[in-house]
Amino acid sequence: MTTVRRRVLRSGEPVAAERRRLRLLERKHQQLIKERDSLKRWMTRLKRAFHAMEKLQAKIARLERQISELESQA
Repeated sequence: MTTVRRRVLRSGEPVAAERRRLRLLERKHQQLIKERDSLKRWMTRLKRAFHAMEKLQAKIARLERQISELESQA
């Protein structure tokens, strides 16, 4: 006659798994904060560079227009 296998009950295992999950969750939160800070710094640099580029484009367009006006008057 065969007997049914019995499960070994371990009382500490669910607590350890929950602790592991909470540690992972905390690590992911810290990583998210770090990545958001990094993105914020890059966005500041990107905005500054973009506005500098816009100013240069406007200056070049203005100079080209002034040159073409002066050349057409001659």
